[in-house]
Amino acid sequence: MADQTSEQSKPEIHEEQPELPRQGSRRRFVIIGAVAVLVVGALLFWWHSTYYEDTDDAAVDGNLVQISARIQGHVKAVAVNQNQFVEAGATLVLIDPSDFETALHQAEANLEAAEASYEAARVNVPVIHINTGANLDNASVDVISANESVTETENQLKAAEARVVAAQANSEKANLDLQRYTPLVQKDIISKQQYDAAVDAADADKAAVDEAQADVVAAQDAVRVAHDRVVQARSTLTYAKTAPQQVAIQKAKADQAAAQVDQARAALAQARLNLEYCTIVAPASGIVTTKSVQPGQNVAIGQALMTLVSLNDVWITANFKETQLRHMQVGQPVVIHVDAYDRDYDGKVTQVGGATGSELSLFPPENATGNYVKVVQRIPVRIDLTNPSQNNDHLLRPGMSVEPKVRVKN
Repeated sequence: MADQTSEQSKPEIHEEQPELPRQGSRRRFVIIGAVAVLVVGALLFWWHSTYYEDTDDAAVDGNLVQISARIQGHVKAVAVNQNQFVEAGATLVLIDPSDFETALHQAEANLEAAEASYEAARVNVPVIHINTGANLDNASVDVISANESVTETENQLKAAEARVVAAQANSEKANLDLQRYTPLVQKDIISKQQYDAAVDAADADKAAVDEAQADVVAAQDAVRVAHDRVVQARSTLTYAKTAPQQVAIQKAKADQAAAQVDQARAALAQARLNLEYCTIVAPASGIVTTKSVQPGQNVAIGQALMTLVSLNDVWITANFKETQLRHMQVGQPVVIHVDAYDRDYDGKVTQVGGATGSELSLFPPENATGNYVKVVQRIPVRIDLTNPSQNNDHLLRPGMSVEPKVRVKN
Protein backbone atom coordinates (compact mmCIF):
# COMPACT_ATOMS: atom_id res chain seq x y z
CA MET A 1 0.00 0.00 0.00
CA ALA A 2 2.81 2.39 0.84
CA ASP A 3 4.45 1.65 -2.45
CA GLN A 4 1.26 2.37 -4.30
CA THR A 5 0.78 5.61 -2.41
CA SER A 6 4.30 6.73 -3.16
CA GLU A 7 3.82 5.77 -6.75
CA GLN A 8 0.62 7.75 -6.99
CA SER A 9 2.13 10.79 -5.34
CA LYS A 10 5.12 10.85 -7.61
CA PRO A 11 3.22 11.53 -10.81
CA GLU A 12 1.34 14.42 -9.12
CA ILE A 13 4.62 16.05 -8.25
CA HIS A 14 5.74 15.67 -11.82
CA GLU A 15 2.54 17.31 -13.10
CA GLU A 16 2.74 20.49 -10.90
CA GLN A 17 6.34 21.31 -11.72
CA PRO A 18 5.81 22.44 -15.35
CA GLU A 19 2.95 24.89 -14.26
CA LEU A 20 5.33 27.22 -12.38
CA PRO A 21 6.84 28.82 -15.49
CA ARG A 22 3.33 29.22 -16.98
CA GLN A 23 2.18 31.26 -14.01
CA GLY A 24 5.27 33.45 -14.32
CA SER A 25 4.62 34.05 -18.00
CA ARG A 26 1.04 34.93 -17.25
CA ARG A 27 2.12 37.49 -14.72
CA ARG A 28 4.57 38.82 -17.20
CA PHE A 29 1.85 39.17 -19.84
CA VAL A 30 -0.47 40.81 -17.33
CA ILE A 31 2.21 43.30 -16.37
CA ILE A 32 3.09 43.97 -19.99
CA GLY A 33 -0.61 44.37 -20.83
CA ALA A 34 -1.13 46.76 -17.92
CA VAL A 35 1.91 48.76 -18.95
CA ALA A 36 0.65 48.81 -22.53
CA VAL A 37 -2.77 49.95 -21.38
CA LEU A 38 -1.20 52.68 -19.29
CA VAL A 39 0.98 53.74 -22.19
CA VAL A 40 -1.97 53.75 -24.57
CA GLY A 41 -4.06 55.61 -22.00
CA ALA A 42 -1.29 58.13 -21.52
CA LEU A 43 -0.97 58.53 -25.29
CA LEU A 44 -4.75 58.95 -25.61
CA PHE A 45 -4.78 61.45 -22.76
CA TRP A 46 -1.91 63.35 -24.34
CA TRP A 47 -3.60 63.26 -27.74
CA HIS A 48 -6.92 64.34 -26.29
CA SER A 49 -5.43 67.10 -24.15
CA THR A 50 -3.39 68.31 -27.10
CA TYR A 51 -6.13 68.28 -29.76
CA TYR A 52 -9.23 68.96 -27.65
CA GLU A 53 -10.28 71.35 -24.92
CA ASP A 54 -13.36 70.64 -22.86
CA THR A 55 -15.10 71.95 -19.75
CA ASP A 56 -18.01 71.04 -17.56
CA ASP A 57 -18.65 74.73 -16.69
CA ALA A 58 -21.03 75.32 -19.58
CA ALA A 59 -24.76 75.76 -20.02
CA VAL A 60 -27.37 76.38 -22.66
CA ASP A 61 -28.11 80.07 -23.12
CA GLY A 62 -30.97 81.82 -24.90
CA ASN A 63 -33.12 84.89 -25.20
CA LEU A 64 -35.58 85.63 -22.42
CA VAL A 65 -38.03 88.10 -23.92
CA GLN A 66 -39.87 90.30 -21.44
CA ILE A 67 -43.39 90.81 -22.76
CA SER A 68 -44.68 94.23 -21.70
CA ALA A 69 -47.52 96.59 -22.58
CA ARG A 70 -46.82 99.44 -25.00
CA ILE A 71 -50.02 101.26 -24.10
CA GLN A 72 -52.03 101.91 -20.98
CA GLY A 73 -55.36 100.14 -20.83
CA HIS A 74 -57.71 97.54 -19.44
CA VAL A 75 -56.89 93.86 -20.04
CA LYS A 76 -59.80 92.25 -21.85
CA ALA A 77 -58.43 88.70 -22.23
CA VAL A 78 -55.32 86.59 -21.65
CA ALA A 79 -54.91 83.90 -24.30
CA VAL A 80 -52.07 81.83 -22.79
CA ASN A 81 -51.28 79.89 -19.64
CA GLN A 82 -48.14 79.41 -17.60
CA ASN A 83 -45.49 77.20 -19.30
CA GLN A 84 -47.52 77.06 -22.52
CA PHE A 85 -45.67 76.76 -25.83
CA VAL A 86 -46.68 79.42 -28.36
CA GLU A 87 -45.76 80.03 -31.96
CA ALA A 88 -44.43 83.35 -33.22
CA GLY A 89 -47.29 85.77 -33.87
CA ALA A 90 -49.72 84.04 -31.52
CA THR A 91 -51.96 86.35 -29.46
CA LEU A 92 -50.89 86.59 -25.82
CA VAL A 93 -52.92 89.44 -24.29
CA LEU A 94 -55.83 91.53 -25.59
CA ILE A 95 -56.32 95.06 -24.24
CA ASP A 96 -59.75 96.70 -24.56
CA PRO A 97 -59.58 98.64 -27.90
CA SER A 98 -62.68 100.87 -27.42
CA ASP A 99 -60.81 104.02 -26.38
CA PHE A 100 -58.20 103.56 -29.08
CA GLU A 101 -60.83 103.06 -31.80
CA THR A 102 -62.40 106.38 -30.79
CA ALA A 103 -58.99 108.03 -30.85
CA LEU A 104 -58.42 106.61 -34.34
CA HIS A 105 -61.69 108.10 -35.65
CA GLN A 106 -60.78 111.47 -34.11
CA ALA A 107 -57.35 111.36 -35.75
CA GLU A 108 -58.93 110.58 -39.13
CA ALA A 109 -61.29 113.57 -38.77
CA ASN A 110 -58.40 115.83 -37.77
CA LEU A 111 -56.47 114.73 -40.84
CA GLU A 112 -59.39 115.55 -43.14
CA ALA A 113 -59.74 119.02 -41.57
CA ALA A 114 -56.01 119.67 -41.89
CA GLU A 115 -56.01 118.58 -45.55
CA ALA A 116 -58.94 120.91 -46.29
CA SER A 117 -57.17 123.84 -44.64
CA TYR A 118 -54.02 123.10 -46.58
CA GLU A 119 -55.90 122.92 -49.87
CA ALA A 120 -57.52 126.31 -49.22
CA ALA A 121 -54.19 127.89 -48.26
CA ARG A 122 -52.46 126.36 -51.27
CA VAL A 123 -55.11 127.65 -53.70
CA ASN A 124 -54.92 131.15 -52.21
CA VAL A 125 -51.22 131.49 -53.02
CA PRO A 126 -51.63 132.15 -56.79
CA VAL A 127 -54.80 134.18 -56.13
CA ILE A 128 -52.92 136.47 -53.73
CA HIS A 129 -50.06 136.70 -56.21
CA ILE A 130 -52.38 137.86 -59.03
CA ASN A 131 -54.43 140.20 -56.86
CA THR A 132 -51.44 141.90 -55.31
CA GLY A 133 -49.87 142.36 -58.74
CA ALA A 134 -53.05 143.95 -60.09
CA ASN A 135 -53.36 146.13 -56.99
CA LEU A 136 -49.82 147.36 -57.46
CA ASP A 137 -50.50 148.33 -61.07
CA ASN A 138 -53.77 150.03 -60.15
CA ALA A 139 -52.15 151.90 -57.26
CA SER A 140 -49.44 153.20 -59.55
CA VAL A 141 -52.04 154.41 -62.04
CA ASP A 142 -54.06 156.00 -59.22
CA VAL A 143 -51.03 157.95 -58.01
CA ILE A 144 -50.42 159.30 -61.50
CA SER A 145 -54.09 160.14 -61.90
CA ALA A 146 -54.21 161.83 -58.50
CA ASN A 147 -51.18 163.95 -59.35
CA GLU A 148 -52.76 164.96 -62.63
CA SER A 149 -55.99 165.78 -60.80
CA VAL A 150 -54.05 168.03 -58.43
CA THR A 151 -52.53 169.87 -61.38
CA GLU A 152 -55.91 170.22 -63.04
CA THR A 153 -57.66 171.51 -59.89
CA GLU A 154 -54.83 173.94 -59.21
CA ASN A 155 -55.22 175.28 -62.76
CA GLN A 156 -58.96 175.55 -62.22
CA LEU A 157 -58.28 177.44 -58.96
CA LYS A 158 -56.04 179.87 -60.81
CA ALA A 159 -58.71 180.35 -63.48
CA ALA A 160 -61.34 180.97 -60.80
CA GLU A 161 -59.10 183.46 -59.06
CA ALA A 162 -58.55 185.20 -62.40
CA ARG A 163 -62.29 185.34 -62.96
CA VAL A 164 -62.69 186.89 -59.51
CA VAL A 165 -60.22 189.61 -60.45
CA ALA A 166 -62.00 190.21 -63.74
CA ALA A 167 -65.40 190.26 -62.07
CA GLN A 168 -64.18 192.64 -59.41
CA ALA A 169 -62.80 194.95 -62.12
CA ASN A 170 -66.08 194.85 -63.99
CA SER A 171 -68.00 195.48 -60.78
CA GLU A 172 -65.77 198.42 -59.88
CA LYS A 173 -66.22 199.87 -63.38
CA ALA A 174 -69.98 199.39 -63.12
CA ASN A 175 -70.03 201.09 -59.74
CA LEU A 176 -68.06 204.02 -61.13
CA ASP A 177 -70.44 204.27 -64.06
CA LEU A 178 -73.38 204.22 -61.67
CA GLN A 179 -71.83 206.98 -59.60
CA ARG A 180 -71.40 209.15 -62.75
CA TYR A 181 -74.93 208.41 -63.96
CA THR A 182 -76.58 209.31 -60.65
CA PRO A 183 -76.14 213.15 -60.83
CA LEU A 184 -76.81 213.08 -64.53
CA VAL A 185 -80.16 211.39 -64.13
CA GLN A 186 -81.05 213.82 -61.39
CA LYS A 187 -80.39 216.69 -63.82
CA ASP A 188 -82.24 214.86 -66.55
CA ILE A 189 -79.10 214.82 -68.62
CA ILE A 190 -79.55 211.10 -69.25
CA SER A 191 -82.68 209.12 -69.41
CA LYS A 192 -84.10 207.10 -66.64
CA GLN A 193 -83.69 204.04 -68.81
CA GLN A 194 -79.91 204.49 -69.12
CA TYR A 195 -79.63 204.92 -65.38
CA ASP A 196 -81.60 201.74 -64.71
CA ALA A 197 -79.35 199.88 -67.14
CA ALA A 198 -76.29 201.10 -65.26
CA VAL A 199 -77.83 199.96 -61.96
CA ASP A 200 -78.60 196.54 -63.41
CA ALA A 201 -75.07 196.27 -64.81
CA ALA A 202 -73.56 197.12 -61.42
CA ASP A 203 -75.76 194.54 -59.71
CA ALA A 204 -74.87 191.94 -62.33
CA ASP A 205 -71.16 192.60 -61.99
CA LYS A 206 -71.45 192.34 -58.19
CA ALA A 207 -73.23 189.00 -58.55
CA ALA A 208 -70.52 187.88 -60.96
CA VAL A 209 -67.92 188.76 -58.32
CA ASP A 210 -69.79 186.68 -55.75
CA GLU A 211 -70.08 183.81 -58.23
CA ALA A 212 -66.39 184.01 -59.11
CA GLN A 213 -65.45 184.02 -55.43
CA ALA A 214 -67.66 180.97 -54.87
CA ASP A 215 -65.91 179.31 -57.79
CA VAL A 216 -62.56 180.03 -56.10
CA VAL A 217 -63.74 178.42 -52.87
CA ALA A 218 -64.97 175.40 -54.81
CA ALA A 219 -61.68 175.21 -56.69
CA GLN A 220 -59.76 175.38 -53.40
CA ASP A 221 -61.88 172.53 -52.05
CA ALA A 222 -61.20 170.56 -55.22
CA VAL A 223 -57.46 171.16 -54.83
CA ARG A 224 -57.60 169.95 -51.23
CA VAL A 225 -59.56 166.87 -52.28
CA ALA A 226 -57.06 166.21 -55.06
CA HIS A 227 -54.16 166.40 -52.59
CA ASP A 228 -56.00 164.00 -50.29
CA ARG A 229 -56.43 161.61 -53.21
CA VAL A 230 -52.70 161.81 -53.86
CA VAL A 231 -51.93 160.93 -50.25
CA GLN A 232 -54.42 158.06 -50.35
CA ALA A 233 -53.10 156.81 -53.70
CA ARG A 234 -49.53 156.88 -52.41
CA SER A 235 -50.58 154.96 -49.28
CA THR A 236 -52.33 152.40 -51.47
CA LEU A 237 -49.22 152.19 -53.65
CA THR A 238 -47.02 151.68 -50.58
CA TYR A 239 -49.26 148.86 -49.41
CA ALA A 240 -49.41 147.40 -52.91
CA LYS A 241 -45.62 147.29 -53.00
CA THR A 242 -45.79 144.73 -50.16
CA ALA A 243 -47.14 142.21 -52.69
CA PRO A 244 -44.08 139.91 -52.40
CA GLN A 245 -44.40 139.91 -48.63
CA GLN A 246 -48.11 139.14 -48.87
CA VAL A 247 -47.40 136.26 -51.22
CA ALA A 248 -44.67 135.03 -48.88
CA ILE A 249 -47.08 135.21 -45.94
CA GLN A 250 -49.65 133.18 -47.83
CA LYS A 251 -47.01 130.65 -48.80
CA ALA A 252 -45.98 130.44 -45.15
CA LYS A 253 -49.61 129.81 -44.22
CA ALA A 254 -49.74 127.08 -46.86
CA ASP A 255 -46.53 125.57 -45.51
CA GLN A 256 -47.94 125.73 -42.00
CA ALA A 257 -51.08 124.00 -43.20
CA ALA A 258 -48.93 121.34 -44.88
CA ALA A 259 -47.04 120.83 -41.62
CA GLN A 260 -50.35 120.47 -39.81
CA VAL A 261 -51.32 117.82 -42.36
CA ASP A 262 -48.09 115.94 -41.64
CA GLN A 263 -48.73 116.30 -37.93
CA ALA A 264 -52.27 114.98 -38.35
CA ARG A 265 -50.95 112.05 -40.41
CA ALA A 266 -48.41 111.25 -37.72
CA ALA A 267 -51.15 111.39 -35.08
CA LEU A 268 -53.27 109.08 -37.22
CA ALA A 269 -50.37 106.66 -37.63
CA GLN A 270 -49.80 106.71 -33.87
CA ALA A 271 -53.51 106.08 -33.27
CA ARG A 272 -53.37 103.08 -35.61
CA LEU A 273 -50.28 101.78 -33.83
CA ASN A 274 -51.96 102.18 -30.46
CA LEU A 275 -54.92 100.20 -31.76
CA GLU A 276 -52.54 97.49 -32.99
CA TYR A 277 -50.78 97.51 -29.62
CA CYS A 278 -54.06 96.41 -28.04
CA THR A 279 -53.22 92.93 -29.30
CA ILE A 280 -49.94 91.73 -27.78
CA VAL A 281 -48.43 88.88 -29.82
CA ALA A 282 -45.46 86.58 -29.32
CA PRO A 283 -42.34 87.96 -31.06
CA ALA A 284 -40.90 84.44 -31.37
CA SER A 285 -41.76 80.84 -30.68
CA GLY A 286 -41.19 79.81 -27.11
CA ILE A 287 -42.58 78.96 -23.71
CA VAL A 288 -44.49 81.42 -21.55
CA THR A 289 -43.16 81.78 -18.01
CA THR A 290 -43.60 84.13 -15.03
CA LYS A 291 -47.05 85.20 -16.26
CA SER A 292 -48.38 87.93 -13.98
CA VAL A 293 -51.27 89.42 -15.97
CA GLN A 294 -54.95 88.57 -15.48
CA PRO A 295 -58.17 89.63 -17.27
CA GLY A 296 -59.67 92.79 -15.82
CA GLN A 297 -56.30 94.16 -14.77
CA ASN A 298 -55.25 97.72 -15.65
CA VAL A 299 -51.76 97.79 -17.11
CA ALA A 300 -49.36 100.67 -17.62
CA ILE A 301 -46.88 101.38 -20.38
CA GLY A 302 -43.80 99.19 -19.99
CA GLN A 303 -45.37 96.98 -17.32
CA ALA A 304 -43.99 93.42 -17.50
CA LEU A 305 -46.75 90.90 -18.18
CA MET A 306 -44.84 87.66 -18.77
CA THR A 307 -41.55 86.22 -19.99
CA LEU A 308 -41.18 84.32 -23.25
CA VAL A 309 -38.33 81.81 -23.39
CA SER A 310 -37.26 81.50 -27.02
CA LEU A 311 -36.35 77.91 -27.93
CA ASN A 312 -35.37 78.44 -31.56
CA ASP A 313 -32.41 80.74 -30.92
CA VAL A 314 -30.24 79.00 -28.33
CA TRP A 315 -26.48 78.79 -27.94
CA ILE A 316 -23.89 77.48 -25.50
CA THR A 317 -21.94 79.65 -23.09
CA ALA A 318 -18.85 77.73 -21.99
CA ASN A 319 -16.48 79.13 -19.35
CA PHE A 320 -13.01 77.87 -20.31
CA LYS A 321 -9.93 78.36 -18.21
CA GLU A 322 -7.60 81.00 -19.55
CA THR A 323 -4.95 78.31 -20.06
CA GLN A 324 -7.31 76.49 -22.45
CA LEU A 325 -7.60 79.41 -24.86
CA ARG A 326 -4.08 79.24 -26.22
CA HIS A 327 -5.10 77.45 -29.41
CA MET A 328 -8.82 78.19 -29.39
CA GLN A 329 -10.13 80.23 -32.33
CA VAL A 330 -13.43 81.27 -33.82
CA GLY A 331 -14.81 78.68 -36.25
CA GLN A 332 -13.33 75.57 -34.58
CA PRO A 333 -15.74 72.59 -34.45
CA VAL A 334 -17.32 71.58 -31.15
CA VAL A 335 -19.10 68.46 -29.94
CA ILE A 336 -21.67 69.32 -27.26
CA HIS A 337 -22.75 66.54 -24.96
CA VAL A 338 -25.99 66.94 -23.01
CA ASP A 339 -26.19 64.72 -19.97
CA ALA A 340 -29.95 65.18 -19.59
CA TYR A 341 -30.63 63.36 -22.87
CA ASP A 342 -27.28 61.61 -23.38
CA ARG A 343 -27.09 63.23 -26.81
CA ASP A 344 -24.41 65.03 -28.77
CA TYR A 345 -24.92 68.19 -30.78
CA ASP A 346 -22.63 69.74 -33.39
CA GLY A 347 -21.45 73.30 -32.96
CA LYS A 348 -18.66 75.78 -33.56
CA VAL A 349 -16.92 78.55 -31.67
CA THR A 350 -18.39 81.92 -32.70
CA GLN A 351 -17.18 84.35 -30.03
CA VAL A 352 -14.56 84.56 -27.31
CA GLY A 353 -15.48 86.81 -24.40
CA GLY A 354 -13.82 90.18 -24.02
CA ALA A 355 -13.18 89.76 -20.27
CA THR A 356 -13.16 87.14 -17.57
CA GLY A 357 -16.26 86.24 -15.64
CA SER A 358 -14.93 87.88 -12.47
CA GLU A 359 -14.42 91.18 -14.28
CA LEU A 360 -17.96 91.04 -15.67
CA SER A 361 -19.50 90.28 -12.31
CA LEU A 362 -21.50 92.83 -10.34
CA PHE A 363 -18.65 93.34 -7.86
CA PRO A 364 -15.26 92.86 -9.58
CA PRO A 365 -12.53 91.67 -7.20
CA GLU A 366 -10.06 94.20 -5.82
CA ASN A 367 -6.66 93.65 -4.31
CA ALA A 368 -6.27 96.73 -2.17
CA THR A 369 -4.19 95.03 0.56
CA GLY A 370 -1.43 93.85 -1.77
CA ASN A 371 -1.91 90.19 -0.84
CA TYR A 372 -2.25 88.51 -4.21
CA VAL A 373 -3.04 84.86 -4.86
CA LYS A 374 -2.96 83.78 -8.48
CA VAL A 375 -6.23 82.10 -9.49
CA VAL A 376 -6.87 80.65 -12.90
CA GLN A 377 -9.62 82.76 -14.44
CA ARG A 378 -12.37 81.64 -16.79
CA ILE A 379 -13.46 83.42 -19.97
CA PRO A 380 -16.89 82.87 -21.53
CA VAL A 381 -16.91 81.41 -25.03
CA ARG A 382 -20.02 81.35 -27.20
CA ILE A 383 -20.74 78.19 -29.17
CA ASP A 384 -23.50 78.09 -31.79
CA LEU A 385 -25.17 75.01 -33.20
CA THR A 386 -24.02 74.26 -36.74
CA ASN A 387 -26.97 71.95 -37.37
CA PRO A 388 -30.08 73.64 -35.95
CA SER A 389 -32.25 70.74 -37.12
CA GLN A 390 -30.77 68.69 -34.27
CA ASN A 391 -32.83 70.90 -31.94
CA ASN A 392 -36.10 70.76 -33.87
CA ASP A 393 -37.59 68.96 -30.89
CA HIS A 394 -36.71 71.99 -28.69
CA LEU A 395 -35.13 69.80 -26.02
CA LEU A 396 -32.36 72.30 -25.33
CA ARG A 397 -33.59 74.75 -22.72
CA PRO A 398 -31.69 77.78 -21.37
CA GLY A 399 -29.82 76.93 -18.19
CA MET A 400 -29.25 73.23 -18.94
CA SER A 401 -25.74 71.93 -18.18
CA VAL A 402 -23.68 70.68 -21.14
CA GLU A 403 -20.11 69.55 -21.77
CA PRO A 404 -18.59 71.04 -24.94
CA LYS A 405 -15.44 69.58 -26.46
CA VAL A 406 -13.55 71.89 -28.85
CA ARG A 407 -11.11 70.49 -31.40
CA VAL A 408 -8.30 73.04 -31.25
CA LYS A 409 -5.91 71.15 -33.59
CA ASN A 410 -6.44 69.24 -36.79
